[in-house]
Amino acid sequence: MLGLGCIASGAWIHAKAALAQVLLDRAWLATMAGSAPTRAWPWADTWPVARLRIGGSRQVVLAGVSGEALAFGPGLVDGSAAPGAPGATVIAGHRDTHFRVLRHVGVGDGIQLQDAEGRWHRYRVTATDVVDGTTGRIRLDGGRHRLLLVTCWPFDAVDPNGPLRYLVLAEPVVAAGSPAADLPEG
Repeated sequence: MLGLGCIASGAWIHAKAALAQVLLDRAWLATMAGSAPTRAWPWADTWPVARLRIGGSRQVVLAGVSGEALAFGPGLVDGSAAPGAPGATVIAGHRDTHFRVLRHVGVGDGIQLQDAEGRWHRYRVTATDVVDGTTGRIRLDGGRHRLLLVTCWPFDAVDPNGPLRYLVLAEPVVAAGSPAADLPEG
């Protein structure tokens, strides 16, 4: 029974993450259609701010990186640039749910980020790194447009409280807002 309980608990985390993305996708579409952010459910403490595509994975990005927000999707780190704006856009996510796809991302791979106006911004991965989260710092200033994805490392760690972080740095492929940067939905 204990074993089944552990399996059910693990499955629940993935099921909750998948269901949340369906509800968040609806809220994201409503946000883009309206003038104000739309919460996915009435008691949500966050709202969609972007949509992220990495390979075959599509995730709605939430405002903030509180534990509650990250349980439902990757989050835009407070103080980082808005999607498509000058500066470093930093998005964090859990390694065992939404950002497990980062395990398979390498230099040269493409990433797409949709902003609140519906424009797609294309990026190319230029580096990956592992840093100590207790001592490493990410510079958010400088105005240089880039995308940084952050998750815990190693991907298969048993301890969820380790200090190491996996970083994926991506640079823009095309200037934001140009016709080539606007990609079709799908």
